[in-house]
Amino acid sequence: MASTPKFIQGVFPFVGHGLGKSELLDAATSYTVPSGLTAQPLYFRGGNSSDELVVVTLTRDGESMRVFPMGAKASVNVPLRVVEDVDPDSVLELTVAAPDGCSGEVVVDFGMMVF
Repeated sequence: MASTPKFIQGVFPFVGHGLGKSELLDAATSYTVPSGLTAQPLYFRGGNSSDELVVVTLTRDGESMRVFPMGAKASVNVPLRVVEDVDPDSVLELTVAAPDGCSGEVVVDFGMMVF
């Protein structure tokens, strides 16, 4: 079976409401696995323009799947060594949490294979 790469990429502004209150980055950071197909998240690269720690979380159907903390004015590159199959019709979303009142932009490059 052939596989197809799928990417979620962009620069997304955010305003924090607390590190415990993760919110969808943008509608473009949501992906529904097509019926009859499976997805495997493979890597996450991200950057944080703010002066505070922020946390980007990959969720599957609203539940945390992976957590990517990024320091102030820092970036991360995380190849996922433990990969999981994500079932058809599952919703993957990238959310962000930041300290209350913190604002900035998050740069996202998230890659997965769909097969």
